[in-house]
Amino acid sequence: MTGIHPHNQAPELKDYNVYTSDPVLQRAVTRGGAQWRDPELQRQGAEYGAEATLRAAEEANHFEPELHTHSPSGDRIDQVRFHPAWHQMMTIARRNGISNLPFTDQRQTAWAAYGASLFMHSQIESGSTCPTTMTKASIPLVRINPQLNAVLGPLLESTDYDARDIPAEGKRSITVGMGMTERQGGSDVRSNTTRAVALNPSGSSGPWGEEYLITGHKWFFSAPMCDGHLVLAKTEERGPTCFFVPRWRPDGSKNAIHIQRLKDKVGNRSNSSSEVEFDNAWGVLIGQEGRGISTIIEMATYTRLDCALSSAGFMRQALVQALHYTRNRHAFGLPLAEQPVMTGLLADMALESEAATWLAMDLAARFGSEDALDQAWRRIVTPAAKFWNCKRAVGYTGEAMEVFGGNGYVETGPMGRLFREAPVNSIWEGSGNVMCLDVLRAIARNPDDAHLLLDHLREVSSEEAVLRAQVDKLRQAVMLPPQDLEREARRFTQRLAVTVQATLMLQHAGSDSASAFIGSRFDPDWGPVAGVACASNDPAALLRNAWAG
Repeated sequence: MTGIHPHNQAPELKDYNVYTSDPVLQRAVTRGGAQWRDPELQRQGAEYGAEATLRAAEEANHFEPELHTHSPSGDRIDQVRFHPAWHQMMTIARRNGISNLPFTDQRQTAWAAYGASLFMHSQIESGSTCPTTMTKASIPLVRINPQLNAVLGPLLESTDYDARDIPAEGKRSITVGMGMTERQGGSDVRSNTTRAVALNPSGSSGPWGEEYLITGHKWFFSAPMCDGHLVLAKTEERGPTCFFVPRWRPDGSKNAIHIQRLKDKVGNRSNSSSEVEFDNAWGVLIGQEGRGISTIIEMATYTRLDCALSSAGFMRQALVQALHYTRNRHAFGLPLAEQPVMTGLLADMALESEAATWLAMDLAARFGSEDALDQAWRRIVTPAAKFWNCKRAVGYTGEAMEVFGGNGYVETGPMGRLFREAPVNSIWEGSGNVMCLDVLRAIARNPDDAHLLLDHLREVSSEEAVLRAQVDKLRQAVMLPPQDLEREARRFTQRLAVTVQATLMLQHAGSDSASAFIGSRFDPDWGPVAGVACASNDPAALLRNAWAG
């Protein structure tokens, strides 16, 4: 019998610090200027790795939300009820700043601190990040309406979680979701049919702003238990417009938002997604009438960052679990991690995880800046990072599951839930094709942004011939006619994302990791199969540096 277990089984990974065991995340926090948050992040890291938190995450996903449309007396209630473990995870997320930190802390570096918390939370329980990050992303939109913000602002900024289904004025905090997608249009929101009619055509406002009655449906209504939603609906005069639609009206009556059913999703089982009908539901205007798409896209920009951060978190957790397992599982007289083929595979995975972390965390740090380069980076790299990290996480978690063999393909271990969780980020907030087209739209709208970004990448890569060649290819591509570039949208976005990752590794990673990443990612043999190209003379050293657990 080899190994630490009498049956050569790896012990469960628990009671470890998610933050202090992650040297890349710690460096990213420092690079983002958020070291002032370090003691709190250490506390959070211990909390996320604690056995009690891990059990709560498991239970929140095992005991799934239930829809109750009517009370015993037949009244319409449209309630989604959750296991206590879900509320525990929501409490942790809220307390840790994931619902509001970058908009309540005025320091530019709060974005890097926020990114670190979301990155860690996603590793342990991802379903609770959906309503939490949407709440955060709603804050700048609610602030557009001063009357509404006067009521809801303090409730959005609170770090106290309040799950009660009561009018907002009686709560300690609220959560906010989103309703854009309809069955006939999907990503084509201009084909939406939901209608909004002004309640006071004379233009007079109610206590929360300009009031409308909304009628229609939403095919995907994210987190229906939220206290309110940002909803797209068309006005007769101006077209798609953004509204805040609460569960409860200001007069204390239940709003006419009828939940038809909860979606039976592949993963993200702890979180509720739904279909709803609006039957003259009451809402208030956010932004300008007819400008709803551009208004709500601001919210989507923040949540797309969150998808990139969360997917990087999935990859980090998959790597940590794989390293833990292979260091404690023996075969042929050696730990699996020391078998040459496995070492090469894990080293390649470590490089991928580190690059994904730098891509997401560097992007997060730039969200608080008004610098021209940072603004260009946000506009172009956000959809590219969302596309790449989310896409890579799907195959990555599958590879990590395979490391476990049959032990990975059972529900009693950590990998099944992680594997099922990964695809959702590629779909939510715009699928892969939408992200690639958004990269091209950002370049077309602001060509100077593209040149500013490419000039920066060229400067950083001046000593690396292979990187300079990639930047030159990107520059040639942006000069193509739009219809030609659109056909190359995925190729262009992939090249952009990997080139950005390589420059970040060159700037911030250790020299061995940076050299291995650049040497492997532009190797003609590198591709869909992990572990084919690692480009390191000492892959075991990459693993030692990745996780000391």
